[in-house]
Amino acid sequence: MAYGGIFDVPAAEREKEDLEHRTAEPGFWNDSIAAQELLRRLKKAENTLADAKAFSEKRDELELLIDFLKQGEDVAADADAAIAEIGALVRERELRFKLTDEEDTLPGLLEIHAGAGGTEAQDWAEMLMRMYLRYGERKGWKTSVLEVSYADDAGIKTATLRFEGEYAYGHLKAEHGVHRLVRISPFDANARRHTSFASVFVAPEVDDTVEVEINEKDLKIDTFRAGGKGGQHVNKTESAVRITHLPSGLVVSCQNERSQMKNRDFAMKVLRSRLYQRALEERKAKDDARGGIKMEIGFGSQIRSYVLAPYRLIKDHRTSFEMGDVDRVLDGDLDGYIEAYLQLFVKKGEKTAKERKTSATLIEDEV
Repeated sequence: MAYGGIFDVPAAEREKEDLEHRTAEPGFWNDSIAAQELLRRLKKAENTLADAKAFSEKRDELELLIDFLKQGEDVAADADAAIAEIGALVRERELRFKLTDEEDTLPGLLEIHAGAGGTEAQDWAEMLMRMYLRYGERKGWKTSVLEVSYADDAGIKTATLRFEGEYAYGHLKAEHGVHRLVRISPFDANARRHTSFASVFVAPEVDDTVEVEINEKDLKIDTFRAGGKGGQHVNKTESAVRITHLPSGLVVSCQNERSQMKNRDFAMKVLRSRLYQRALEERKAKDDARGGIKMEIGFGSQIRSYVLAPYRLIKDHRTSFEMGDVDRVLDGDLDGYIEAYLQLFVKKGEKTAKERKTSATLIEDEV
């Protein structure tokens, strides 16, 4: 939906009023696909109004502080803080207007796979899982763990996380790739430095508005008991579900819910999203600027290095953005890295309707 300006408040207000009226009409949910699209447009209009209100409030606050400064009041620190907050809002909204792909507004599914290296890599994979969950919390998103395969000694082998929030996939796609950790190993009695790898795969969670055809005969469905660290984390019934898509070789699983049916539904949703993402990657394979490239989980393929010893620095090799406060980053402060990626790799401007193909057509062509 295009507006006359970044914050065309009158247009957004008219849009919101019209869409709210249509959602109250009888039979609104008779066409679920059209209803979801309408609700998505309503959410965009509400976001535009919320942004305009936030900027207006910050502007009023800053103008008041300026008046106090003119009167000799000691509010310089408050004024600096207000300016910093406005700057952060501007950067966030600027990035949002660059996220013009249809899938950017969808929830994101993030998978973590430990690389070679045994316990070291598995512990690193669990550190990444915590980092991304904390990032989601910082963004105010709804986060959930769909599946975790715990290692025998420490850490995890794989994990699937779900993030639902404003432009969740649009932001998380910057994390797709191999992540490298260098540190003094806590598992080495000789305190030697070790290098570990883990891969992160990100896909948009497709909804009913995107058609992904999956033939039931192409699926192998297994059930098993949910794993965990013991006690209440272990399900006593075979409620966990693993689905193998035979033509593509993709394997997805879910054990978060106690109900086998719910786990199957979530696993199918993940599978549809993986197939959709694969179609997107094949279509964008000729675009050298795209960061989401499948690589070997090892040396020379990492998108980002997390060095904790002999010095402390986290550097993204695609953008050269780096931070020395590694604890802050590992606690979920990824905004700098993601902003740098989006500024560098996301094309400016909206694509025209003629340049776009519908998601349904995309899937028909590629899957």
